[in-house]
Amino acid sequence: MMTDPIADMLTRIRNAQAVHKEEVILPFSKMKYEIAKLLAREGYLESAEKITNKFDEIKIVLKYQEDGRPAIEHIKRISKPGQRIYVKKDALPKILSDLGVAVISTSDGLMTNKKARRIQVGGELLFEVW
Repeated sequence: MMTDPIADMLTRIRNAQAVHKEEVILPFSKMKYEIAKLLAREGYLESAEKITNKFDEIKIVLKYQEDGRPAIEHIKRISKPGQRIYVKKDALPKILSDLGVAVISTSDGLMTNKKARRIQVGGELLFEVW
């Protein structure tokens, strides 16, 4: 069975928010670290940092709204190892009428669907979040 580290990361975030944890510690990978930094930049996470212990890890500080609800209401993996989903620059999705974001892996690195639309590139549609 193939494991999907990105789906694992999203599930850990989803589960931690369900029980109102303050932070999540994940095994380090460049891809997961870039995703965490992008989510923090977009305002879905408080912060993301690399911790170097015996093994490198990623420490994600979760973000909640004033009323205690998680900043991430929905997070869903789209492209999976068994079925990759690619989109052309003209077919980039609008998530929740452009209130949410889709994270896309492009030849220029990870970015949101909005930035990809702006610089006219397509790529692999990793997941959506709002």
